[in-house]
Amino acid sequence: MVDSAFASDEFIRSQISAWQRELSSVRRLAENTLEAYGRDLDQFLSFLAGYTGGAVSLSTLKDLRGADIRAFMAQRRNESLGSRSLARVLSALKSFFRFLEREGVLATEALNVIRTPKLPKSLPKALTVMEARQTIATTEEMEERPWVAARDMAVLSLCYGAGLRIAEALALTKGDLEGDSLRVTGKGGRIRLVPLIAAVRKSIELYIELSPFKSWPEEPLFRGVKGGVLSPRLIQLRVAQLRGALGLPQSATPHALRHSFATHLLSRGGDLRAIQELLGHASLSTTQIYTAVDTERLLESYRAAHPRG
Repeated sequence: MVDSAFASDEFIRSQISAWQRELSSVRRLAENTLEAYGRDLDQFLSFLAGYTGGAVSLSTLKDLRGADIRAFMAQRRNESLGSRSLARVLSALKSFFRFLEREGVLATEALNVIRTPKLPKSLPKALTVMEARQTIATTEEMEERPWVAARDMAVLSLCYGAGLRIAEALALTKGDLEGDSLRVTGKGGRIRLVPLIAAVRKSIELYIELSPFKSWPEEPLFRGVKGGVLSPRLIQLRVAQLRGALGLPQSATPHALRHSFATHLLSRGGDLRAIQELLGHASLSTTQIYTAVDTERLLESYRAAHPRG
């Protein structure tokens, strides 16, 4: 591939910058998604520059054919890129070309003939109720500093007790605490109110009490040992420690606690629409996967317990 810095001309680079600003300020995509989209487009333009023998210009994009995109996708697959990553690549390209069309710069049909890679169906891996409780309760035993132990326990309690994504939990400010509820900013900047059960509220209050750092309403609530914003990697490492100590499977991650929150609510008769609101899913179809998880758990219990299972 051609070096991405020389893969396109100045005009195309200006359009890329404008597109990225829109993704950030208007669509408010997560930082990781922004970086992935930018990387995917860079790789496509580098491929196209090498494919056509020169820096990509508006004229190059106007001449774009479905075969060109298929060749790029085939190359990425040959580089061992999985179906989910390929689907994201295609999403990034479509997003950029839709932006160009909205701006009146370019309209192309090339992407319309490309089918999204078929994604493997996989169910979220939920922990059992006991495993989830042990994961949170054992946190204190893994850390000598009481405030750090309280911090990690509070973050994991939010994942399991409130169904938060790890990024949502770490983005919370003290001002987001509203009595018995929590104001959560989710994907796409969507804000939802999540009720706080007593155990989760107490874990947050204990952390605030023990934390050596002053928490202002508009500043991140959870801090690293030097006072900076807490990195999700530290929470992931903490859960990895807990996996080893408790003998949990590799699927036991902070995000698995969120899956467990949804699965356990559903198994206790929770309403699917209510669970959708609590999780911050834009579409009910995303939440419906937990019905399959619950059914699978029932079948496992049936096969294990029934005399003819």
